[in-house]
Amino acid sequence: MADKILLSELSEPNQQWWIHTEPTHRWVRVKVGGETIADSRHVLLVIEAGRLPVYYFPKSDVRLDLLRASDHHTRSPHKGKASYWDIKVGDRIIKNAAWGYPDPDPESKALKGYLTFVWDKVDAWYEEKEQIFKHPRDPYSRVDAIPSSRHVRVVLNGQIVADSTRPVIVFETGLTPRYYLPKEDVHTEFLEPSDTVSRCPYKGVASYWTANVGGKKYKDIVWSYRKPLPEIPKISGLFSFYNESVDALYVDGEKWKLSERDRLPYRKIPTDYDGDDGAEQSCGCYVPGK
Repeated sequence: MADKILLSELSEPNQQWWIHTEPTHRWVRVKVGGETIADSRHVLLVIEAGRLPVYYFPKSDVRLDLLRASDHHTRSPHKGKASYWDIKVGDRIIKNAAWGYPDPDPESKALKGYLTFVWDKVDAWYEEKEQIFKHPRDPYSRVDAIPSSRHVRVVLNGQIVADSTRPVIVFETGLTPRYYLPKEDVHTEFLEPSDTVSRCPYKGVASYWTANVGGKKYKDIVWSYRKPLPEIPKISGLFSFYNESVDALYVDGEKWKLSERDRLPYRKIPTDYDGDDGAEQSCGCYVPGK
């Protein structure tokens, strides 16, 4: 049964902490060094206010023989004291790569008997046969890519660098829309390929470009999914600019500004991991409660 609890207020006014847990029907596996260290068809999906979704595994579905108890502990104000384990596969030891709440606080009692892993410390995660990246997909978030005839112009340093009446607009739950433009409608002579690559669990692998306009550089301000995931093919090869980072973006002649009901993607989003590096680089995903 899903369990959602509203608790004490967060640091932002009028916000409350909550945690939502539910069993998922997905078959989820975690691999390290060729070994499957977790393999479960009874995973618990945990969504917490202000954090990315996390998969928790029943201990019975985790290779406990590959875990070594760590002396590292952290405390969550709502979940209680977290214990950590190192992963040992062959000669390889990954410090503090697994954690759980052996005796969670009452409001997070659903976590008792489960363990999870620091996403980027293990080698790979799988849902069914498909490898997944960054974090589990939130079943309550939608991503819709809709072709449009709106007139979109992007201005950098006084120069129009993109002008299109055939954008594909991507609407993601809780986020400001993004405008994906055909390459032919972008002045690519102002763009320099970047080495930056990001992964989105909803859209795939993104490549980036830095804009150089009149001697002013805008680092990684444009991105594109050359081969997006099959669920969102309409943005393949299209270019999108960070609305909030360009000098101006016009939609049907109206200058874009962030709506009160929308939010921007977060560049750093905490996972459920309470360690020092417990933040994921965001690819523009909605974070509930943010």
